[in-house]
Amino acid sequence: MRWRLYALVAAGGFRRYATYRLATAAGIFTNTIFGFVIAYTYTALWDQRPNLGGYDLSQAMAYVWLGQALLAAASLMGGGFESELMERIRSGAIATDLHRPVDLQLWWLASDLGRGAFLLIGRGVVPMVAGALAFDVAMPPSAWTWVAFLASVWLGLVVSFGLRFLVALSAFWLMDGAGVTQVAWLAAMFFSGMLLPLTLFPGLLGEVARLLPWSSILQVPVDVYLGKRTGWDLVSAYAFQVGWAAVVLTAGRLLQGVATRRVVVQGG
Repeated sequence: MRWRLYALVAAGGFRRYATYRLATAAGIFTNTIFGFVIAYTYTALWDQRPNLGGYDLSQAMAYVWLGQALLAAASLMGGGFESELMERIRSGAIATDLHRPVDLQLWWLASDLGRGAFLLIGRGVVPMVAGALAFDVAMPPSAWTWVAFLASVWLGLVVSFGLRFLVALSAFWLMDGAGVTQVAWLAAMFFSGMLLPLTLFPGLLGEVARLLPWSSILQVPVDVYLGKRTGWDLVSAYAFQVGWAAVVLTAGRLLQGVATRRVVVQGG
């Protein structure tokens, strides 16, 4: 029954963002325009260096438009639950949340996955279609690859939530979490591969970037989409994402426990 509750919370998150029709339309427009700008930039770059980073031009175009499709869903530039949770912590309303007969972390996870599902559809499909009509965008080699890709996207969204949940909990100790939030956004944009594929990063920087949790959010799903992760390599990709999801969620659980004790000690 408890899992049914969280399913309803996820559905509520989906419906909540579905009501913001003007914001969704504006987001589609923005993602599409930025997609065209980045696509033309990539085209010029790949004309000079074919197969750069192990991608041909059509695969690079797929990378661009998948990035735009996942940008809002994974909250790589903010817009997720963290600002709302931070405000509840600062206002003291979090004390009420902690007394509810539901788990704080799972509640926000369910809500964020619902939000991500809507934005993946609402702000991801149209830019992807527009990109495919204007450019030679590589498509998955089989229907199974679509399924594998969506599973990887879901795991990436869980990792994204776990990282942002840690950022939100910093509000228990910081008067203003704006600085931490901005650093987190910059790290997510850079190390997820949103600016450039991580395979283009040189030497040790590239090796480290591909091992960090942010690569689970974009780089890994894109490689699954392109069919670069198959067989045991696909299993390894999933294991990498599941491993990081477990790490960040466990860290969030431990930090939540410390924060809860802090609220109780302060009389919350």
